[in-house]
Amino acid sequence: MSKERLRLLFCDHLNLARGKYLPAEKMKANGASRFAQALFGVHFDKDLHPSPGSRMLEGAPDMMAVYKKAEIRPGWQDATQVVVADLQQSDGSPVPMCGRTALKKAVSDWKKLGYSPKVGLEIEAYAFQRDDAGKLVPYETPHGYVYATGPFAEQAGFVDAIWSASEKAGFKLESVTTEYDTPQFEFTLKYDDAVQAVDDHFLFRLMAREIALQHGIILTCLPKPIPGKGGSGTHANFSLADKQGKNAIGDPGSPDKMTRLARGCVAGLMHHHRGMAGLIAPIANSYERLKPASMSGYWCNWGGDHRGVTTRISAESGPRARLEHRMGDGAANPYVLVATVLQAARLGFVNGYELPPAETGDCFEHTSATMGAPDNLAQAMDELENDTALCEAVGRILCDNQIFMKRAEAEKVAKLEGDTLRDWYMNYV
Repeated sequence: MSKERLRLLFCDHLNLARGKYLPAEKMKANGASRFAQALFGVHFDKDLHPSPGSRMLEGAPDMMAVYKKAEIRPGWQDATQVVVADLQQSDGSPVPMCGRTALKKAVSDWKKLGYSPKVGLEIEAYAFQRDDAGKLVPYETPHGYVYATGPFAEQAGFVDAIWSASEKAGFKLESVTTEYDTPQFEFTLKYDDAVQAVDDHFLFRLMAREIALQHGIILTCLPKPIPGKGGSGTHANFSLADKQGKNAIGDPGSPDKMTRLARGCVAGLMHHHRGMAGLIAPIANSYERLKPASMSGYWCNWGGDHRGVTTRISAESGPRARLEHRMGDGAANPYVLVATVLQAARLGFVNGYELPPAETGDCFEHTSATMGAPDNLAQAMDELENDTALCEAVGRILCDNQIFMKRAEAEKVAKLEGDTLRDWYMNYV
C-alpha cells in the first residue's frame, strides 16, 4: 500500500507522544505544524498550570513542530510514515522545554570537547490486561521465568507482533526477552549516535504499546506497577568516540578498565546523583522503585560488572566499552533522560570532580555507599532545584518547568497509594 499520510510526533514533558496526522503532500519537503505552547502546562489529569515556559498566561500562543524531509521514516501503521519534530517558538528560537533540543545541546557540548556520544537504551515493561469487570490485572504467563522465550513465556503473540512491526518500521532490535519477574519483558535496541538512538527508543516504545494494545495487552513502562515485584528501569548505556572514531571510554591497561575521560564521567554522575533523579525518575511511582537492595540505581555508587551499583562499568573493553547508568525509568522523557546523563558526566569531566572509591559491598546485605536517591518526588524536586550546575547544563527553563509541574503532581497524588496510585499513571506511562 502506498504511503498516504505523515504522522508527526514529539515527546512532551510527561513523556507522552503528541502529534498530528498530515496529508501525503507534507512529505515532499521540510515542514512544520502548529501546536499550543501551553501544552507544557497540561498535566496527566488534564489540569492546566501556568508553568515556566508554557506561556499559559500570555495568551497560550502557538509553537511550531518542525521536521526535516530527510528524517521521515517508515511507520508501523498502514499507509503511514512517521517523523520526529523539534519545537520552535514563533520567532524561530527553540522551545526551551523541548527534550530533543536539550539532547542536541548535550551532544553539541560534548562535540566541543572533541567527543561524540553513542547511546543504547534498554526498555523494561510489564504487561497487563483488563478482567471481565474492567479491572487491570497482570497478564498471565504461568510458565514465564527470567530469560524465557517462546509460547511458554508469552501466549498471546503480542511480542512476536512487536518484532514483526519493528522490521516493517526499520527498528534494529538487539534482543527481546523476559525479565526476572512476570509478566515483565525487556526490549533492547541497537547502539547508535545519541539522537538517532533516542528517536528510535521514543518511536519503538510507542509502537510496542500500540501493537500490544491491538492484542488486548496494556504494556506499561511504569517504574513499579506491582508491589512486591521488581521495578522497570530505562538503563542508559553510553560511550564517547574521539575525533578518530575510537571509543574513548575503555582502557584495558588500567586497573578499573577506565580512561581518565571515563573516570571524570563517573565522578559527574556521582556528584549529581540526587539532582538527576528529578529529571530521570520523574513521577511519584518512581520512588516505589528506587529503594535499597533493589538493583534500581538507588545508591550513589559505581563499580565494575556489578548490577547492584547505579553506574556500572561494562566488562567489555575497546570498541564495546561503555558506562551504564541505571537510575532512570520509563516515566522520563527519554531525550531529557539521556541529556541529563550526558550533561552530568560532562560536568564531572570538565570540572575535575573527584571520583569516590568503587562500591565494595554486594548492595543487598552490605553497601559501602552512604548516600541514596531522594525519598520521594517532592524531595527530588528540591534536589533538582538546588543542583544549579545541572539545571544550567540541561536547560534552566526546562528544569524550572519540571520542578513546577512535578511539585503540583506530588500534591495531587500525596494521598494515593497502591493500585490507586498506579492506575492514576497507568494509561500514560
